Amino acid sequence: MLVSSNTFDDAGVYRLDRHRALVQTVDFFTPIVDDPFSYGQIAAANSLSDIFAMGGRPLTALNIIGFPADLVRPKTVSAILRGGLAKAAEVGCSVIGGHSIRNPEPIYGLAVTGIVDIRRVTTNANARPGDLLVLTKPLGTGIATTAIKRGLASRMLEKKVIALMSKINTVGAELAELGLVRAATDITGYGLMGHLVSLCRASQVSADVAPNAVPMISNEITDLIELGSVPEGTRQNLYATTVVVGWGNTGETRRILLADAQTSGGLLLCVAEARLEKVQKILEKIRAPCAAVIGRIVPRRRRRPLICMTN
Repeated sequence: MLVSSNTFDDAGVYRLDRHRALVQTVDFFTPIVDDPFSYGQIAAANSLSDIFAMGGRPLTALNIIGFPADLVRPKTVSAILRGGLAKAAEVGCSVIGGHSIRNPEPIYGLAVTGIVDIRRVTTNANARPGDLLVLTKPLGTGIATTAIKRGLASRMLEKKVIALMSKINTVGAELAELGLVRAATDITGYGLMGHLVSLCRASQVSADVAPNAVPMISNEITDLIELGSVPEGTRQNLYATTVVVGWGNTGETRRILLADAQTSGGLLLCVAEARLEKVQKILEKIRAPCAAVIGRIVPRRRRRPLICMTN
């Protein structure tokens, strides 16, 4: 076992031979959008992205689905599974089976097995002082999906956030295979700050973040935060940052954004400054939602906070 749960990485890594290792992950969640096909796509993209975040390529996947049989029609279940299958096919991953159960509310996701070159694994534990932090998707999906459930989000925002969450982070494998990235993680339920804290702890480093450099999906997100459209997971994330993040004069709205619990979020890449231009060119070529430099890895601070906000 090369990577376990000890470092809070996105997936486990198990050596096969001198050169190759298996990458394995599992993820599922309840519906965050009304359309079942879109829900299936988002859940599958979220699961598959864990493999790419580790620098691997997915090989096979197993469906995990639960639903209340008396409330959810077979047609709806079929649409969810078709959405997941479409995303798996997009990246050459074979869905070879799965398991279903009766459950009080719908759940769906994938257990995914991939493969990675042992020399190119991008774990939480390889960040080095001087690395720049590059984010590949804007933040705000937790706030946006909460607003969608409450009927507060505009139709334009709803379409934008569904497209964003359905986009798989395939670039993680490409960057790893080219040796351009040392460490990476995808931003999901613990928010940007939570995942960055895990990365810093595993790599025994600290980080400086420029809060105003962090992109958000739309200016509408700010309005939704002010309306109270903040998921409980985001509030819990923000509370958890109290002792590890030095917020300085960062406003409450921006703090909530940086702690927002993402679904199928982007990658947070640790990039040596000399390789930044090449990384940004690749992100531009694949039309990544963004390629924002949001901060830098610094030597481990002897005292808290682990992460500091900078102007």
